[in-house]
Amino acid sequence: MKSPIRKDLVLNFMRTQILDLIKFIKPFDELEKEHIDDAVKWIQGGAEIFRIQKPDIPPKHLVSYFVLIDFNEKKILLMEHIKSGLWLPTGGHVEKGEHPKAAVERECLEEIGTKPLFVSELPFFLTQNRTVKMTKEHMDVSLWYVLRGDSKAPINYQKEEFNGYKWFDYQELLKMPIEKLDAQMHRFTKKLLKSELWDGSK
Repeated sequence: MKSPIRKDLVLNFMRTQILDLIKFIKPFDELEKEHIDDAVKWIQGGAEIFRIQKPDIPPKHLVSYFVLIDFNEKKILLMEHIKSGLWLPTGGHVEKGEHPKAAVERECLEEIGTKPLFVSELPFFLTQNRTVKMTKEHMDVSLWYVLRGDSKAPINYQKEEFNGYKWFDYQELLKMPIEKLDAQMHRFTKKLLKSELWDGSK
């Protein structure tokens, strides 16, 4: 008779994998380095890192963002989020014991009805944002993945979650007031423009 797999061992293994993912990210600037260092200490400290109850238990938890990029047209997809009123990348909370990449695969099907085409299976960017608008205040530790997209293809998006979507030219995006975007969207875009992904992923 096979021994049952202990849930605590599985969770510890996943925490180790997530820790390794975060350590692998090359920081774009001093702020990202601070966020990465803090996230490493947070996980190593043994805190609960997955959201176990909406909206803020625990008050700091993991999120997977995934940003669709049309590299031929140099455009970035953002969704008009109903609750926040902001233009945001697609994404969602990482479920307990879930790998952040698996969260991308699940959320991509749920939110825009398609399977993800990863430019890299590793996260590209890490941010920490304090969320206060339209929900209880909490901290999202977000791993940002880059996906390939086609700005000419229609998107079957989740109507309950979004008012619509738009493919933004990167120059247009950098000129938008940050108050209309995720607080770190400009930094993500600047990191992308300076990375090998921008010109080398065709």
